[in-house]
Amino acid sequence: MFRWSFILTHFRYLFYCSLLFLGACAQQGGANENVVADPPKTATIKIQEKDLWRYIAKRYTLKKPDQKHLYWHIDWFKKNPDYLTRVTKRAQPYLFLVTQEVEKAGLPLEIALLPIVESAYYPFSYSHGSASGLWQFIPSTGKLYGLKQNWWYDGRRDVLASTRAAVKYLKNLNKLFKGDWLLAIAAYNSGPGRVQKAIKKNKKQGKKTDFWHLDLPKETRGYVPRLLAVSELIKFPEKYGQIISTVSNQPQLDVINLDSQFDLATIANWSGLELEEIYNLNPGLKRWATPAGESYQLLLPLANSTVFKKEASSHPIQDRIKWVRHKIKKGESLGGIAKQFKTTVKQIQTINHLSDSIIRAGDYLIVPVSQRGDNSYLLSDTEREKQRLITKKTDKKIIHQVLSGESLWLIAKKYNVSVNQIIKWNHLDRSKPLPLGKKLVLWQPLSSKDNNLSVLTTVGIDIDRTIFYSVKKGDYLSKIAKRFDVSVAQIVKWNQLDKNSHLKIGQKLKIIVNVINSKMK
Repeated sequence: MFRWSFILTHFRYLFYCSLLFLGACAQQGGANENVVADPPKTATIKIQEKDLWRYIAKRYTLKKPDQKHLYWHIDWFKKNPDYLTRVTKRAQPYLFLVTQEVEKAGLPLEIALLPIVESAYYPFSYSHGSASGLWQFIPSTGKLYGLKQNWWYDGRRDVLASTRAAVKYLKNLNKLFKGDWLLAIAAYNSGPGRVQKAIKKNKKQGKKTDFWHLDLPKETRGYVPRLLAVSELIKFPEKYGQIISTVSNQPQLDVINLDSQFDLATIANWSGLELEEIYNLNPGLKRWATPAGESYQLLLPLANSTVFKKEASSHPIQDRIKWVRHKIKKGESLGGIAKQFKTTVKQIQTINHLSDSIIRAGDYLIVPVSQRGDNSYLLSDTEREKQRLITKKTDKKIIHQVLSGESLWLIAKKYNVSVNQIIKWNHLDRSKPLPLGKKLVLWQPLSSKDNNLSVLTTVGIDIDRTIFYSVKKGDYLSKIAKRFDVSVAQIVKWNQLDKNSHLKIGQKLKIIVNVINSKMK
């Protein structure tokens, strides 16, 4: 009996092992390689918390200073409780992916909150310094960290690509500053050279060289405390009167590696999503299609991803992009044809096997065209620029067409605005010359004070509100200006002050603050 029992037990064990082995083999085989190839899956976060915010908050590693260093920022959020509510809701589609990349690289999980400070988790965010995307990369740093920027695509706005680049950059900065994360984060804001210079200066003077003792630019001095304040608010929202939307601690998006160009309308048709949703998940896309001549990593919600891959596998490659046969007319150029069909000269040359730009009237070219009209691709760069030209605000709008010999400085001087404002309003790259004939949007305050707020329904409207601030102990003009995101000169002008005059506790100051619609923050 003992022997038969032993043999039976041993047989069962071998049988179960063989099943497990066969199951593992079945999972590895049978991959769909027909149309869309998925990249290797990255390690997923160990799901221990249902709410991703709680998961992050319980794993903080950055040391916070005395509460006094964070008071101003926490106080601002307490007075504007709806701000963090909007921002955290906006972060929902991207937060798991961002947290996953941060954790995988071994960075403090507070880094996943940095886009709240940088861009309010708005991937189309653009600054006066030509910084763009969730992580606000400037063009030069973006290129240094592998973020492509071309006619079709801007990697600085790509959620996955820019997150990986930011993680790599921050990791390098941390090594440069010998493991001091606060210095690394400060350097991310103002540049490593500036932080190194401040450290060197303190060393010469025999002072401490940690972040809190360095003489850094005003913006950077507030940048690190703001991140720490945000992390405090995320951890204890009820304590500070904040409402934070729950984010599921599970993957939200699938990464699909597209091996050729797709019209975004095709992706919409095959995934069951609206075009706007595709742009919002893939904000690096600038036109009506994914980049030409290269692979692209597309982000789609998990459920829609399954549908899309099934559809893509069942359609021939020619269904991804619509093509037309264009007969070249007399006087036409490749540049003109590319502009007409909203593509590039390089793509037309590649498709038609042209070695140069010489074309002849009467010949034919194969040219890619979008499936839908321009107004369907509302979040493409071209359509977004059109929207900026027609956007209504309470201020006076001026459309200025660039003339020969004009510079940003001359235009700014002419209309009494700043160069930085023109750059931000028009999403310009300050390192590139202004194209002749380009239309620029400029805004100037209205002389009339009877603005009707009830008619302001357009997305992205700026609303000015006048408040009266009571001066508190320890206040000074620059501190108050920073608090309300205005300039010292403006406060001086609004209150007819002497710039060097001392403020008195309880003194009432008139402040005109600008409240921006949440979708455009």
